[in-house]
Amino acid sequence: MAEESTQSIVVDAPPERIMAVIADLEAYPEWAKAVQQTEILETGDDGKPQQVRFTLDAGPVKDVYTLSYDWACDGLSVSWQLVKGQMQRSQNGQYVLRPLGGGERTEVTYTLSVELMLPMIGLLRRKAEKMIMDTALKELKRRVEGER
Repeated sequence: MAEESTQSIVVDAPPERIMAVIADLEAYPEWAKAVQQTEILETGDDGKPQQVRFTLDAGPVKDVYTLSYDWACDGLSVSWQLVKGQMQRSQNGQYVLRPLGGGERTEVTYTLSVELMLPMIGLLRRKAEKMIMDTALKELKRRVEGER
């Protein structure tokens, strides 16, 4: 079983604006550099994506994979898990949003666990996860704060 890595960032926006950007999976190729394409395969009764296929090109790591999403009713978290992947054996992730102060700032915590088909030394895997999460959080912050 893969270990989890966690990182947080503070975004100058209320949680609902951040979650709207997270939930707009079709727009990820516009702002998430490694995501080349997304395809919504299934939506829930609430209209939110339930299964999404991603085409990823992060330099040496290229993959096509499908994730299944679980959106919290309170709008403050979303989790996902791998359904199918070419390079990944498993992926579990989660965004948790925590309003700060008057609600115009939000702490976004990203947790990720990835296990690849090919074995990878733990130190290298953790470094790759840290880079993925750091980039994802910074790109999310830039996207949300740029949409004012």
